[in-house]
Amino acid sequence: MPSMFSVLTRNRDFRRLFGAELVVFGSDWFVMVPLLVLLPELTGSGVWGGLVLAVDTGISALLLPFTGTVADRFDRRRILVLANLAAFAAVLLLFAVRSAGTAPLALVAIGAMAVAKSFYTPAASAALPNVVEPADLPAANAISGSTWGTMTIVGASLGGVVGALWGPYPSFAVTAFCLLIGAGLTATVRRPLQAPREHAAPPTWPAMREALRYIGARPLVRALITVKSAAGLGNGVLIVFPLIAQLHGAGVLGAGLLFAVRGAGALVGPFVLRPVLGRRSWLLTCLALSMGLYGVGYLGVAVTPWFPLVLVLVFVAHFAGGANWTLSNYALQGEVPDRLRGRVFAIDMMLATLAIAISQLAATAVVDRVDDRAILAGCGLVTATYAIGWRIATRKLTLAEEPSKL
Repeated sequence: MPSMFSVLTRNRDFRRLFGAELVVFGSDWFVMVPLLVLLPELTGSGVWGGLVLAVDTGISALLLPFTGTVADRFDRRRILVLANLAAFAAVLLLFAVRSAGTAPLALVAIGAMAVAKSFYTPAASAALPNVVEPADLPAANAISGSTWGTMTIVGASLGGVVGALWGPYPSFAVTAFCLLIGAGLTATVRRPLQAPREHAAPPTWPAMREALRYIGARPLVRALITVKSAAGLGNGVLIVFPLIAQLHGAGVLGAGLLFAVRGAGALVGPFVLRPVLGRRSWLLTCLALSMGLYGVGYLGVAVTPWFPLVLVLVFVAHFAGGANWTLSNYALQGEVPDRLRGRVFAIDMMLATLAIAISQLAATAVVDRVDDRAILAGCGLVTATYAIGWRIATRKLTLAEEPSKL
């Protein structure tokens, strides 16, 4: 497998696409952490933070079937740039969130950012194989899979520090600036971000039916697009991150640390398990193990009384989650042709974000009435159970040692 540093240094277009994703994902968390602390302070309730997270994921889940079709029909570079600019405009609305009466504006702003992300995500995932050579794709996936984790560390930790020192509004300003940088980097990518089309993609609904027929006829693809839902169904833990930090006396900095170590785990996971990308026959087993480890990690968080150990266990859970995400993306890229890739990735993301939204809404519904540790334990148990059931259901499936020639 080519050196990851070699892929970055040799390939200008991949370097710029990777840089754009870094600032986009970093800006996302630079907003979210201060906002999740600000809203309970303004309203006196943890419900608003839960609603923000649920809106962020729920809107994406609803839109992804449509946005995946857009990624297969139109210029992906233009989609990425316009999505960043739309998110920039949405961030500006957060400066009006100053009281309990203006708290609903946060939902509007985050909802608008979620719309922009729902266009960005499938286009970026589908574009990656077009900016690297086939031999570089495993290494590029390991690097790209670390993007979210890297910038969750930077965005969450710096967002927590800036929020603690100067308040949330400077964090919002940094976010807006980062989104403009991301748009500029993407605009300078020279390679086409999609393969040449012999025929135009069909309109939205026929295109979605084509993708669904493709998935329905392939048990392996069906299995791969249900992998991310395991961690998604356990994602309600994020609702109680600020509350757990307060419970341990760590405050806003503790909340930032929880999100930061979450990102650190997601960063390290893809790199540690990079050798698995060269052994496709191992992928399904490793996917099941990574799901199970995520669940076990949060079961441990629910029972530990020491905040440092909480941080370690959150790291372990998201080490598994980051590996799970990268392994499933790489497996899908090797199974799905370019003309369908945007739609299949959109369905993959839709299922994951729908699972996240369900988990977060369930946690939000009980956050003011149920002990925070019970929410953590419930989320961990759901994910661990899902992992066992998924592996039983997929035990007869295998991945070829080499990707399909598509």
